[in-house]
Amino acid sequence: MSVTIDITGLPHERITFCPSPLAELGNALHALAEPAHHARLHVWTTATSAALGPELADRLLEADFMWRSTRSDFLMPARPRDTLAEELDDLDRLDDETFVGAALEISCSTSHYPKGLPSPLVDAWSRRRALDLAAARGPRQAAFVERMLAEPTATRAWIRRLLEDCDRAFFADTWRRVRVQLTADAQHKTELLRRKGLAQALTAASRALSLEEDEHGSRIVADKLVHGRTEARGTAVTLLPSVFGWPHLFAIYAPGWQPVIQYPVATPEVGGTESVETVTLRLEALTHPMRMRLCRNLARGVYSTSELADAYGITAPEVSRHLAVLRKAGLLDTRRRGRYVLHQLDLAVVARLGSDFLESVLR
Repeated sequence: MSVTIDITGLPHERITFCPSPLAELGNALHALAEPAHHARLHVWTTATSAALGPELADRLLEADFMWRSTRSDFLMPARPRDTLAEELDDLDRLDDETFVGAALEISCSTSHYPKGLPSPLVDAWSRRRALDLAAARGPRQAAFVERMLAEPTATRAWIRRLLEDCDRAFFADTWRRVRVQLTADAQHKTELLRRKGLAQALTAASRALSLEEDEHGSRIVADKLVHGRTEARGTAVTLLPSVFGWPHLFAIYAPGWQPVIQYPVATPEVGGTESVETVTLRLEALTHPMRMRLCRNLARGVYSTSELADAYGITAPEVSRHLAVLRKAGLLDTRRRGRYVLHQLDLAVVARLGSDFLESVLR
């Protein structure tokens, strides 16, 4: 499985390594929302969460579907700017349909993302799907999505104010600290690209990135537990380094969007011990390819059985049987929220199986 970006005929000058303050803010917000994904950031997430004012913390909960289990495409700009304000200005230039469609990426599951979906502002089916999936994530997000669909322009202004308030509260200082490292990393990869070629630059950015070349053309391949394909012919490819992003490697490959890859610049150590019997049981539970694919979703957030069935095009009973195996092995947290039964991968348990597995499902 992989995400493939066709770059046949694309000059290397159109392949850019560059840091983005908006992308890094999105990563920082994700780390605050999902600290279990980012053990190496424990000190930062704990201190930052404790210092957040109640009103700002409450607003972040309303909107966290945009960066918790996935990443809204608008948070990874194809044309990075020097400042967050400039990148937010670029977002303001998007029309409402494009912005809302990118923001509500919870309505675009694994099976739908490569095809693209019409904006919920103009398509009734997309609208119902967005509302249903928001409802499964709780009343806060349901209310927020309803407001976004009813008043997109006002909600966009609300999101901009939220990001600006985050910048004032904690991110501006953080960005000043990490920007030097990200700029140096981007410059190093750019120099590798110029002197030694794209293949070496990609490998240096991430072991999950590679260049394929044959008689059919050239392709950037991101090794992920998902199938995706797009073309960059006539456009460009942007690669965004991230300090806060590990272990995630994101790729934008939706129709109509310029391809963007966001890669981590640092790798922490993950370790743990468990009895041989328990480890054997858990590894056996993960040998089925469909359960591995389900883990990709379950590692990012909570999902109902029907959502997983819809995402992978299989029946709900099939999903239930796979979930039962994962649950018996002690790999799942399951809880009820109203009429929804929601499942999520226990990251602490999975981490003890080895960083390679954890990295693959979070990538």
